[in-house]
Amino acid sequence: MTVRSPYADIDIPDVGLPEFLFSDLGEHAESVAIIDGPSGRKVTFQELADAVDRFAAALGERGLGKGDVIAMFAPNNPYYPVVFHGALAAGVAVTTLNSMYTPDEVAFQLRDSGAKLLVTISPFLDRARAALRAEGLAVAEVVLMDDARDEASTPMPENALADLLTTSAERPSVSISGDDVAALPYSSGTTGRAKGVVLTHRNLVANLLQFGAIGDTNSDSKILAVLPFFHIYGMTCMMNNGIYKRATVVTMPKFDLAEFLRIISEHRVDRVFIAPPIAVALAKHPMVEQYDIDCVDVIFSGAAALDADLGHKVAKRLNCTVFQGYGMTELSPVSHAMPEDKPDMDLSSIGYALPNIECKLVDPETGEEGPRGELWVKGPNVMREYLNNQQATDDTLDADGYLHTGDVATVTDDGVFYIVDRVKELIKYKGYQVPPAELEALLLTNDSVADAAVIGIKDSEGEEIPKAFVVKQEGASLSEDDVMSFVAERIAPHKKVRAVEFIDQIPKSGSGKILRKDLRARENTSA
Repeated sequence: MTVRSPYADIDIPDVGLPEFLFSDLGEHAESVAIIDGPSGRKVTFQELADAVDRFAAALGERGLGKGDVIAMFAPNNPYYPVVFHGALAAGVAVTTLNSMYTPDEVAFQLRDSGAKLLVTISPFLDRARAALRAEGLAVAEVVLMDDARDEASTPMPENALADLLTTSAERPSVSISGDDVAALPYSSGTTGRAKGVVLTHRNLVANLLQFGAIGDTNSDSKILAVLPFFHIYGMTCMMNNGIYKRATVVTMPKFDLAEFLRIISEHRVDRVFIAPPIAVALAKHPMVEQYDIDCVDVIFSGAAALDADLGHKVAKRLNCTVFQGYGMTELSPVSHAMPEDKPDMDLSSIGYALPNIECKLVDPETGEEGPRGELWVKGPNVMREYLNNQQATDDTLDADGYLHTGDVATVTDDGVFYIVDRVKELIKYKGYQVPPAELEALLLTNDSVADAAVIGIKDSEGEEIPKAFVVKQEGASLSEDDVMSFVAERIAPHKKVRAVEFIDQIPKSGSGKILRKDLRARENTSA
């Protein structure tokens, strides 16, 4: 049973993303495109477009062009879209790194993506420099957005973005089609270590048109971008969607509740994109009452499932409308969303499939299609492939072009979808992906650990967290805190193990596969 979007298909132009966004600024050239939330500094659409051209020219001067990749390792700031779109305008693809990554994680993504230039900020330099000392990297230069360099020895040249933007060179003349690679965000997909998701210009242009069809964002809107641009949700729904709709995007480098509320109040933000943990604060924290945020009209939640009761509490407290949607990096990212012209839609749903999308619900055991099953998605926003990983691509994308999401869904006769379960092993902690296999591999490097398995469990607030089941080596002295500290020292904060249980044996199948369902049953019994 194939379920198509209830919306009419949209024509997707065969153009590069920068041309799609900046080719005709018209009456909006002098409108404010970006506001730096902390400082209040403003950038107009024309200033942004000019800076994009200059950065593209600077990359061209360095001999970078089609087929090359640069990396961004930075929090949200007004220069982020300059670098991102400047690279794309030069025909260069961009891989975006998680701001919380450790040097080892940074080095892995730089090596895997083949990035030739790294753009970062001075507070991240210690980690960046440590990563760049790893072997097998192609990076030849570091560009600093803030140029607050120190005297430390560096593995390669470091230059200021401001200096690059003074170039008098012409923007390179590059023919960019929709099939060219634009972005390489990294995702854990359904299993395993993070993989580069190959997103084309067509993927990103298509998803802006698809998502825009169900929303009311316009040139009078102000969007708060507190969720990171390195994540596909922030990249598409906040940064690029704001530019596309000629709205004003207000950037925040990280979430801090007081600053979050101050910026909303001061800049009269009316559209706020969040992940569920922020909804908890908005619904419960007394600080919310101290700020005038009655300007907020719409809150859109993504990256993880939003509890409907929690969403209703936020809506009531802020006197706004709360929506949610569904997506993943491999979908650029949005495939389903609640449309803004249906504010009374069931908030526990993920809404309709967006235009140009068709879906199947397939029983993962029998392969039969029906009203409940693993959600398969087909459309112009579906990634091209996983970078350098044909097996993972074949496991996720089938011959008919359907992406197998790993999430179990149901659909009503009216085409409203609900996510009800998960096939994949991935843990979602505060909207971030945590692959159990990566944590298990790390735990097994500890000499005191004989075996380990990791699953997601719910904490006291209903948040999914990673829990490790650990078998000690005979005679080893190992505490729960020892295990958690060992992992925390070697991995990004969002991937930390947050609960530990010692057991005698990890349940496994005859082929050696960890039986996570048995561990979940054990957890449910003891809860």
